[in-house]
Amino acid sequence: MPVVLIALLVVALVSGYRHYHANYASNVSLPGGAAYLYVRAGADFTEVLDSLRSLQVLKDEHTFISVAARKGYPDNIHSGRYKLSDGMNNRQLVHILMLGMQEPVRLTLSGNIRTNRRLAVLLSRYIQPDSLAILQALNDTLRTTPCGFTPATIMGMFIPNTYEVYWNISVDALLQRMKKEYDVFWNASRREKAAAMQMTPQEVVTLASIVYEESLKADEMPRIAGVYVNRLRRGIPLQADPTLKYALGNFALRRVLTRHTAIDSPYNTYKHAGLPPGPICVPPPVAIDAALDFETHPYLYFCAKADFSGYHNFSRTLAQHNRYAREYQQALSRNRIYR
Repeated sequence: MPVVLIALLVVALVSGYRHYHANYASNVSLPGGAAYLYVRAGADFTEVLDSLRSLQVLKDEHTFISVAARKGYPDNIHSGRYKLSDGMNNRQLVHILMLGMQEPVRLTLSGNIRTNRRLAVLLSRYIQPDSLAILQALNDTLRTTPCGFTPATIMGMFIPNTYEVYWNISVDALLQRMKKEYDVFWNASRREKAAAMQMTPQEVVTLASIVYEESLKADEMPRIAGVYVNRLRRGIPLQADPTLKYALGNFALRRVLTRHTAIDSPYNTYKHAGLPPGPICVPPPVAIDAALDFETHPYLYFCAKADFSGYHNFSRTLAQHNRYAREYQQALSRNRIYR
């Protein structure tokens, strides 16, 4: 075989091997099995490379750069959260990045969210927008009105559950998504129950938020809701201690004192009859359903039991309630709980 042909064959073999190696050989090493690459909006190729370097996942950076350039990825970068798997080759990696094939995040909302600020901080842990941008949207009437809410009621639109969303979702798109989930939750049956109570779904959520802050005992929630429904129907101020804690911004307060009831706030249900302007937390479905399925009874008062079991004593009369209240206050003092 002529030397020239041999040389050409060698060149072809070397070229073929390099092509195969650059495109199809494993170039992602992840002993743990998987990692996630975050590409922010407006990122350029250099920033993507820096992120990959920080993850220390590429075996051969040069072959990745070569394949990415040949495929045109530097001019076609999409933001998002991308799952990297052990053993991926450059073609696979560039493919998911160029097509924006993101891995969604599982956004979990719980019932321990008490303010728009806290909600914003929690959401920012899952999505690209920071907590300040989210909080600005939650507090902006122009952003909440299209969803049918105000900054005071917007927390009630977020139903505790786990949702799949994309990391690079915009704040407004997230609000629209949560509104759709809210509408699914508030089906015809729940809306009919709310209408029978002569309340809107938003008012029911506000009531449920107070019930949830009063007790974590699911079996007692309908009875507590019944007390508040009785008071609302008779025009008696709710006198709900959790609303005072919300007004004071002190959620760790265990002993509500007379001076606390003097705070000037629309959330002070000792001063103002009816429901407060909005929910005082993000109540879970169990609390919302407890409000909708409130227990019918004659009680107008309730007080935490002195055994600190988390349950309550219920009373028809103020005199009976005051006896239970004294027992509880004495128990607080015995345990040196003064605030």
